[in-house]
Amino acid sequence: MLGAPIDSPPTSGTACELTVLIPCLNEAETIGICIEKASKYFESRNIVGEVLVADNGSTDGSQEIAGRLGARVIDVAEPGYGAALMGGIAAACGRFVIMGDADDSYDFGNLDPFVEKLRDDYELVMGNRFLGGIEPDAMPFLHRYLGNPVLSWLGRLLFKSPVKDFHCGLRGFDKQAIQRLGLTTTGMEFASEMVVKATLQKLKITEVPTTLAPDGRSTPPHLRTWRDGWRHLRFLLLFSPRWLFLYPGLILMTLGLVSMIWLLPGPRRIGSLGLDVNTLVYSGAAVILGFQVVAFAVFAKIFAMNAGLLPDDPRFRRLSRLFNLEVGIVVGLVLVIGGLAASGYAVGFWGRFSFGALDPRVSLRIVAPSVTALVLGLQIVFSSFFVSVLELPQKT
Repeated sequence: MLGAPIDSPPTSGTACELTVLIPCLNEAETIGICIEKASKYFESRNIVGEVLVADNGSTDGSQEIAGRLGARVIDVAEPGYGAALMGGIAAACGRFVIMGDADDSYDFGNLDPFVEKLRDDYELVMGNRFLGGIEPDAMPFLHRYLGNPVLSWLGRLLFKSPVKDFHCGLRGFDKQAIQRLGLTTTGMEFASEMVVKATLQKLKITEVPTTLAPDGRSTPPHLRTWRDGWRHLRFLLLFSPRWLFLYPGLILMTLGLVSMIWLLPGPRRIGSLGLDVNTLVYSGAAVILGFQVVAFAVFAKIFAMNAGLLPDDPRFRRLSRLFNLEVGIVVGLVLVIGGLAASGYAVGFWGRFSFGALDPRVSLRIVAPSVTALVLGLQIVFSSFFVSVLELPQKT
């Protein structure tokens, strides 16, 4: 396989076991070193494979260097780290793929731990730089002590992933297993998407120690700390409706309902702090907002499952059948009727004072719960209809 000209397809009939996939954007300084290390690794281990460079629009001659050194080069027109890798994965001839950056920070000459685990039927083998060793100046301070640890911890919390180094650029995987995940992100967050979806789809995942050396280029890295950090964080949150919507919404609803019940009989004090009807109004708002956020969690979950972004959740499906449209309508109408009855009582109470000025410390204790029940009831009714729309069968 090695020595094939640029853009040539894999040799027909050859049992290609491993593709070393290198995304490339103007990496003329280091792409040759990476290819040579990978080529020597193939030879030393007698592995049938290829070095595949997924070029993302280089203008510095990276493609020619890669071709001269025996790598197969494909052009990926869509810009972005994820786009380059998806194009490379689709074009790879190997049953297994090991991807790594083209900046000579990863050792393509020492891939034994990845190959061994892949041959042991692991479907995703992640490198862990914190276990293998990070050389001085190889990783910026913020990345090493804040960005990577925090985002990796968050990924383990949100998705129960076993991976402790979410953003290691050196990782191996079974090509078919990864293609079944339906990866879609085109930027740096592709690294997180692969781990998250592999975890959700219950792929067999493990980590192996790997080392990280300083970037071998003289040009600035493609990674942008704050922009790409935010893109990773945003992806993690968007793929976890429970943590983004459900838990915050339930907390808001609970705090609002408890404080509303607590304040209904009269003013309360917490130390020197006095709480009265103004707090009661905010409590009602918290209940309404909390329910809306919980509803967003339901909407997002149904949409994501139907679109194949999240795996199907049988427990969630059972709950949705239990709390169906008809149940939502009944619950919502009960709250609306209760709110209207309480509003009627408020009007009657106002009439006792000839529809003149009222003491808000008294009237708001009737009006605030009434309005909360009315709005919440209507939200439940319309949200139930929207859930039913999302659950309508779709043509595939």
